[in-house]
Amino acid sequence: MSIAIEANNLVKKYGEVTALAGLSLQVEEGTVFGLLGPNGAGKTTAVRVLTTLLTPDSGSATVAGVDVINDPEHAREIMGLSGQNASVDENLTGIENLVMLGRLFRLPKKEAVMKANDLLERFSLTDASKRIVKTYSGGMRRRLDLAASLIANPNILFLDEPTTGLDPRSRLMMWDVIQNLVNEGTTVLLTTQYLEEADQLANKIAVIDKGKVIAQGTADELKTQVGGERIDVVVSQAQASQAAVALQSMASGKVVVEGEHVQAPVSGGGVKVVEAVRALDMAKIEIKEIQLRRPTLDDVFLSLTGHHAEEVKVEDETVATKKGRK
Repeated sequence: MSIAIEANNLVKKYGEVTALAGLSLQVEEGTVFGLLGPNGAGKTTAVRVLTTLLTPDSGSATVAGVDVINDPEHAREIMGLSGQNASVDENLTGIENLVMLGRLFRLPKKEAVMKANDLLERFSLTDASKRIVKTYSGGMRRRLDLAASLIANPNILFLDEPTTGLDPRSRLMMWDVIQNLVNEGTTVLLTTQYLEEADQLANKIAVIDKGKVIAQGTADELKTQVGGERIDVVVSQAQASQAAVALQSMASGKVVVEGEHVQAPVSGGGVKVVEAVRALDMAKIEIKEIQLRRPTLDDVFLSLTGHHAEEVKVEDETVATKKGRK
């Protein structure tokens, strides 16, 4: 499969603050690539470099084979961008925004109107097409902003935290829209701080922290790095050590006892729960609770960085970017 987006050792500093510290990645054509990390990790800076809005201090990047640093005008013609904040004009109607953008992309007026109407229908905005955008809800503005990024039919789309601030219903709607775009062949680079979003949408994920990629792979590959599945059993504290002995023969690693909780690493899914129940029953151990626990992307992030994603202090990357823009 061909590479649609490639970054090699990108570095970007704002004074003493390093936003990108040698970031490298490759995005395969026709896939969703998730750039996962907390606020301040460098995700937005990476997107701004890749979409020609920032010049890096060093490194290189290409989009569809076009050098974004040395040939930015050509690069802009083949990509779309939906940033964290909706970029549409609040004083225009929905259709006026899209037609205006179509004309800026040099589409004939008739074609721009036709394209605008198609996008408004696709994003369930037809009924609101003649309303002033300032009357739109947050979810409607995000959908209009995404529609605007598609007015020129880009094959490569950058989405910078597209669902931040949306309610659960609007977030699910955006997920459906993004998945449909990929099904039609669009390549998407998606930045997010939502672990569930990366798990749901991305074919491949890069975990970014302090301006560099610290791990990447599919969601399953990343989860495997933290030890795979485990069976959690709750028994009486008096029987915990005995339960550990009973489970050790079926475990794929060392069984751990913490009070009345017994944790056995396993591989094999639900079948292992049945085996665990039988082993404990034969040892005459009463089970209070038992469950198969699969690792989450939060477990991955904790394992890689030593903290949960939501525990990271927010650094004002946006302000730094504005100050350092070239």
